Amino acid sequence: MSANDHTTAHEEDHSGPIKTPQQLLAAIFFSFVVPIFAIIALVYYVTSDKRPPAGAVNVEKAVAQRIQKIGMVEIRDANRPLKAGAEVYAVQCAACHTAGVANAPKLGDAASWGPRIRTGYEALLTSALKGKGAMAAQGGGDFEDAEIGRAVVHMANSAGAKFAEPQRAAAVAAAPDSAAPAAGPSPDVMTAVAAANKTAAAPAAAPTTVAGAVPALYTQACAACHIAGVANAPKLADKAAWAPRVALGVDALTASVIKGKGAMPPRGGSTGSDADIKAVVQYMVSTVK
Repeated sequence: MSANDHTTAHEEDHSGPIKTPQQLLAAIFFSFVVPIFAIIALVYYVTSDKRPPAGAVNVEKAVAQRIQKIGMVEIRDANRPLKAGAEVYAVQCAACHTAGVANAPKLGDAASWGPRIRTGYEALLTSALKGKGAMAAQGGGDFEDAEIGRAVVHMANSAGAKFAEPQRAAAVAAAPDSAAPAAGPSPDVMTAVAAANKTAAAPAAAPTTVAGAVPALYTQACAACHIAGVANAPKLADKAAWAPRVALGVDALTASVIKGKGAMPPRGGSTGSDADIKAVVQYMVSTVK
């Protein structure tokens, strides 16, 4: 063995396993990454012991669902400040008037609103409170008549009207007497709702949570589209249209309404609670069983 060979072998005996910059970078990388993943795995393992096993029943949630209220009595503060027209519009009207669903005049469309503005504020308020065409009656819902009036003024003024924003007394004076006979929602809407009520009242068909009554939220937010089948919404009591949806189950349908689907905005454009929306879904499903 030559002196050079001996020197090379001696150097190799004293050199480490890292011989290139790439090997050095890899060693540094794994020295940091591996411990981090190990820590994450350890934390997950410790915290997972506190989670309920897959498929376990949440007792508290199940009990809450069983004892949830079917109806409620709401006491409103007559002295609370009225909601602004823009706020009421966003909650109650935007679902149809933003996209022009079912020929609803779009917000800010002067051409569509012109003929309506010429009929005057009182006529527009009456149509909003009692319903017209595919639009269900807005009176008696989540907002006072004066607040619905403010939403009407907000939409009309956005298209060039100069209506003054109503106060409580002004809106009550403008709206016709609720006891006087007047045209309600269109005959098609009333006929379909009556037929659905009759179906829901059948002992073998209607779920106990529906109790044969049409939920108020359905009339306020859902009937406008589901009576006429607007934007491919399944019509009330249409078994063929509802069949694939019923197969999904009430919970899945309720989740779709809450999140919104297709042309339907989240919660159908309403402020209804999850329980209210589920009751509406159960009601509509009951009409096709």
